[in-house]
Amino acid sequence: MFTDHVTLTLSSGKGGAGCVAFRREKFVTKGGPNGGDGGRGGDVWFRVDNNTHTLSHFKGNRNLKAESGRPGMGSRMTGKSGEKLVVVVPPGTQVIDAETGEVLFDLLKDGEEVLFLKGGKGGLGNYHFKSSTNQQPRYAQPGQPAQVREVKLDLKLIADVGLVGFPNVGKSTLISTVSNAHPEVANYEFTTLTPKLGQVDVGDYDSFVMADIPGIIGGASDGKGLGLQFLRHIERTKTLLFMIDMATYREMIEQYNTLREELMKFSQKLHESSFAIALTRADALSPEEAREKTEHFIKEIGLSPSRHSEYGFDENFPYYEQSSTEGDLEIDLKKPFFVAPLSSVMHINIDALRYGLYELVKMARG
Repeated sequence: MFTDHVTLTLSSGKGGAGCVAFRREKFVTKGGPNGGDGGRGGDVWFRVDNNTHTLSHFKGNRNLKAESGRPGMGSRMTGKSGEKLVVVVPPGTQVIDAETGEVLFDLLKDGEEVLFLKGGKGGLGNYHFKSSTNQQPRYAQPGQPAQVREVKLDLKLIADVGLVGFPNVGKSTLISTVSNAHPEVANYEFTTLTPKLGQVDVGDYDSFVMADIPGIIGGASDGKGLGLQFLRHIERTKTLLFMIDMATYREMIEQYNTLREELMKFSQKLHESSFAIALTRADALSPEEAREKTEHFIKEIGLSPSRHSEYGFDENFPYYEQSSTEGDLEIDLKKPFFVAPLSSVMHINIDALRYGLYELVKMARG
């Protein structure tokens, strides 16, 4: 089960109590207090593990405690310290204070460890309280209490490119075609119920990560559908790929405008991300109809079809791309990086899409 939000009560370990003891040995004429200190309570740590992709392992176990320190013993022996508690989370997890809503940690890198709560110090044994006026102290310190905090863990997947589109527009088919992801693919809406990540290889040494989220529908910002619930999983992405269905009853410009509007309502920052547009299911139309609808859509959003291809788009179809001339490519973030028809089934423009997106990802990475 995919779980991306949990509330936990975390507690460090309590410090062990100091010991009250006196030295009593045969042939030892001078004894005295020799109670040892209590052991330190265990700390609470967060650790990022790339082998963990969900927060579902916290289901049914929302109260986690580190081990308390053991009491001190005679002969000035210190009690054993409590074992630390390590809370393992996937990359992209935010730790949020449940009471104030403050983001305490944003855990991104595999292997990263952060200390959250320190265990209580152990109490001092009565050995520490002897003096010339108090040669038989009969008290010791209790251990310090544990620290307890309630936190919310919010998982936001880390990806370079986020797919945005209506349900059943071909997002799962595309990510299964260009990456190593294997989402469920079926001919009905809301096939994708949870976010999926896939690595897209570009050549032998380069790659980027693509995220597929459930489809967005009009009114998503008011709680309709599933897409808005998972939009936070593409909040970290700097690049979006809008997927517009060419073979549906919805007008293409209507799909595009609705998606842009819902993104803007969710996050102004996400709305202003660099983006490209893929016109899906080109194989479901005749070549003439696909060319006509592509050219019409490009003109509807105020652009003109390109006459040459920087990344290898099929010149049998109209397309648009921001092309480099000399030197570094500078793009207009208010315009799509490219607009092109594609077919994941027939592999129309798939390679060009991969290279075009990677170029956009490189610019976003800086």
